Amino acid sequence: MKAVVLNGAESGDHASHTVYEIIASALEDIGWQVEPCILHEIKIASCRGCFGCWVKTPGICVIDDAGHDVARMVIQSDLVVLLTPVTFGGYSSELKKALDRIICLISPFFVKIGEEVHHKPRYERYPRLVGVGVLPHPDGESERVFKTLVGRNAINLHCPAHAGGVVLSTQGPDEMRETIQTLLTTAEVRG
Repeated sequence: MKAVVLNGAESGDHASHTVYEIIASALEDIGWQVEPCILHEIKIASCRGCFGCWVKTPGICVIDDAGHDVARMVIQSDLVVLLTPVTFGGYSSELKKALDRIICLISPFFVKIGEEVHHKPRYERYPRLVGVGVLPHPDGESERVFKTLVGRNAINLHCPAHAGGVVLSTQGPDEMRETIQTLLTTAEVRG
């Protein structure tokens, strides 16, 4: 089983690096292959909103940069972990930019999911999704918004299972690992 970790931390963010190491260790312990994608180290342009990935080059962004690699890594994985410092309840700018660019993985056509209208899947299979946010201190509202955002992205990406939660940069590694284990269990990630 293959997991890709989209790491939206900025350079020098030691807390997110620690969390990444815990995530990778937890997954490797149950037999998963972990592929890191450190977003601040690669050049990804912002989405233009041109719909080219839907109408000109279906399934492939018209911008020729590392965004292609990120989309390929996501759709070819069994699990995507979104690791990010939480910013006003949302993702870091690096992670948001990468997620905007994987819109090519869904179809421009629509389907009803529950009582909502969403884009149809482009592929037969999509990965599970786990969002791990890092906060410097407890913030219930930011945590609530973050979990909701991960859940909404999971619906849009047709993920078969998902979980979202936060760890605090002030927590010890054991406490962080416990939270991450709970998220992996909730998203049905098994060895």
